[in-house]
Amino acid sequence: MIKVAVSGCFGRMGSAVIDAVSAADDMEVACGIDPFPKEGTSFTVYSSMEEAVAAGGFDVVVDFTQPSVIEGNLRCALPAGIDCVVGTTGLSDEKLTELAALAPSGTCLFYAPNFTTGAVLMMEFAKAAAPYFPEAEVIEMHHCNKKDAPSGTAMRTAQIISDARGGRASKAPGAETELPGVEGARGALVSGVPVHSVRSMGFVASQEVVFGSMGQTLTIRHDSWDRASYMPGVLLGIRSVGAREGLIVGLENFMHEA
Repeated sequence: MIKVAVSGCFGRMGSAVIDAVSAADDMEVACGIDPFPKEGTSFTVYSSMEEAVAAGGFDVVVDFTQPSVIEGNLRCALPAGIDCVVGTTGLSDEKLTELAALAPSGTCLFYAPNFTTGAVLMMEFAKAAAPYFPEAEVIEMHHCNKKDAPSGTAMRTAQIISDARGGRASKAPGAETELPGVEGARGALVSGVPVHSVRSMGFVASQEVVFGSMGQTLTIRHDSWDRASYMPGVLLGIRSVGAREGLIVGLENFMHEA
């Protein structure tokens, strides 16, 4: 049995992870970590990562917390040799590399900008299309309580598009066309790709990648309407990290092996 600690266990995603791990027959919830405890849980809940690591008793920590706390959590868990499955976005590639270097040999830091198989395939399709279109834009739409913008998925998608076309920036007009007083209308430029963020009630997580060339457009869209859509990817990450080490970014690394 894989013993799992869930950081942010009372949040929306954390609660879904608790249910998914509890329902799996090859893993169990060893403890939860949340600064806002609730009564009536069937597992021990610690108020901080430091307390949980000191108590021990788990193999993997799954983190769905907030950008403001994830770095501190990883600085505590990784040096202790605990494999980490991270869905909290907001960390740069440079920071992830720095944090992964804190871990002893045999420890894995797995970071997924998105845990849904559909979103991973969307990025794979975007990678395949990118070399053939001179223009590309990413539009991501999330619920109004999301703490970061752009989303980690949008950032990752823009990087993948840029890499696939050799770092070439979009040929569409950019910030130079924005009217005075409304700067930002053309979105944020991520690796040369404009990225736009929508925050509104009615969404969980959606993203469109719009490619354009002479006389045609190609739109690739993924919608997640329920947080249950993330759980197969989370469980795959939990099952996979024990046999890996170092920094691994993207669920596709494990999907290709499944």
